Amino acid sequence: MYRVAVIAGLALLVLASLLIGAADLRGGSVDSYLLVMVSRIPRTVAALLAGAGLALAGAVVQLAVQNRLVEPGLTGTPESAMAGLLAVTLIAPGAALMVKMIVASLAALVGTFGFFALSRHVPRQDPMLLPLVGLIYGGILGAGVTWFAWTADLVQYVGIWQSGEFSGVLRGRYELLWLIAIMAALLYVAADRITILGLGDDYARSLGLNARQTLLVGLGVVSATIAAVVVTVGSLPFVGLVVPNIVSRWRGDNLRANLPLIAVLGGASVLAADVIGRVIRWPYEIPAGTIFAVLGAGLFLWMLYATPKQATSR
Repeated sequence: MYRVAVIAGLALLVLASLLIGAADLRGGSVDSYLLVMVSRIPRTVAALLAGAGLALAGAVVQLAVQNRLVEPGLTGTPESAMAGLLAVTLIAPGAALMVKMIVASLAALVGTFGFFALSRHVPRQDPMLLPLVGLIYGGILGAGVTWFAWTADLVQYVGIWQSGEFSGVLRGRYELLWLIAIMAALLYVAADRITILGLGDDYARSLGLNARQTLLVGLGVVSATIAAVVVTVGSLPFVGLVVPNIVSRWRGDNLRANLPLIAVLGGASVLAADVIGRVIRWPYEIPAGTIFAVLGAGLFLWMLYATPKQATSR
């Protein structure tokens, strides 16, 4: 029954995204058709792909560090991707989008590994301590990116990468996000290994799992996903934190069983935030990242204080 409700809700969100906007689609003119094909459909698909990718990345990071309060935004990954983009912009401003994507992915991978190296020295008794360390780590990286951008008169680029909005998404400028579908397929193949990794290094080794190799694959997927989102639409906070926790509380910790639902719920959440941003001050827009930051903060506080129900893996 819940599958029908999820599909129906997603279909309504997609329809709302296609119909809502400053331009009037009534009349069925050629201009209306072009608007839907060039702007509305790419924007809707971009929101779905970005939300799905961020939610899946959050699930992987939480299992890798064995902490449900951590997400890619608290590991310095977006800030590291921005540092890579800034370096490309300074060195080769005319580089192709794929080149920027590759450099941003490598920078994000380095930054994420830096957080994991730092996390090994953080006591795990208090689950709040690691997210606080990640917040400070990401803040330091973000401050460094902002300073270099200010010295090079590129602060406006950093603002775009941090905005998390879809108004500039057009056909031909979002296709890089389809890489997230490939990353999701890789995660599905490695889902059981990542689930075992979430039980701890010692337990993983006792089952014959190469923990280091599995961690490298998982972090590579996370870095590529975050880089694709930052390059295309900017950073979106809380998606990788809230969505995996909701699904985990509902259906347990079986990553392979939860992956489709995490992806659908992540995409629907970001699309809903984008639609709300278009409606709340129509005909002007509020970035989806701002909307989701407000809603995500409320959901995060609820998760901190709500008593989780016992869930069984399916």
